[in-house]
Amino acid sequence: MIQIGLKAIERPEQVSQALQVLALLTVLSLAPAILVLLTSFVRIVVVLSFTRSALATQQVPPNQVLIGLALILTLFVMAPTWSDIDAHALGPYLEGNLELSAAIKYSEGALRQFMLRQTREKDLLLFCSIAGVEPDGEPPTRVVVPAFVISELKTAFEIGFVIFLPFIVIDMVVASVLMSMGMLMLPPMMISLPFKILLFVLADGWHLIVRSLVTGFR
Repeated sequence: MIQIGLKAIERPEQVSQALQVLALLTVLSLAPAILVLLTSFVRIVVVLSFTRSALATQQVPPNQVLIGLALILTLFVMAPTWSDIDAHALGPYLEGNLELSAAIKYSEGALRQFMLRQTREKDLLLFCSIAGVEPDGEPPTRVVVPAFVISELKTAFEIGFVIFLPFIVIDMVVASVLMSMGMLMLPPMMISLPFKILLFVLADGWHLIVRSLVTGFR
């Protein structure tokens, strides 16, 4: 017979186990936000979105493909960090050789090291000044995370600007040719789109973009 209800805690150890389960469920509920903001996902997905906008192919590739590719590249880039966390935090904790607090602390430190390598000093100093934290020493995680996010956004926009340049040139050339021929009623986008796709394919654009994204985190 199955009974559902509340049972009084009889031993102090049960309180500790209940708190550990609650903390684990909290971490799991925050996993999507952690994946998006504390990893390389932000830069990758923004650059891929810029690439589609530069090509002006509307919904090609579709959002599901871009997000899936961004997730795969994120797992690839973050693999060394995840392996370190699994070997020194998650694995020992599951085996009962490490306390939950120590495992969380080590995991946080591993992610902090990754974020600090990609964070601009200017952005880090900004949030240190806002939070009233001395820039000397080891900044707290609440300062590192927002500094890392805006650094990633700036880097992604810089890459997106470079991606846009050759396609803007194609649009300008096509518009000038159509105007000189008196074909003002013909949308330049209709003519330039095949040339954009041809240029992107001949230059092996996906290879170049993915290589620059992945190697940018090394």
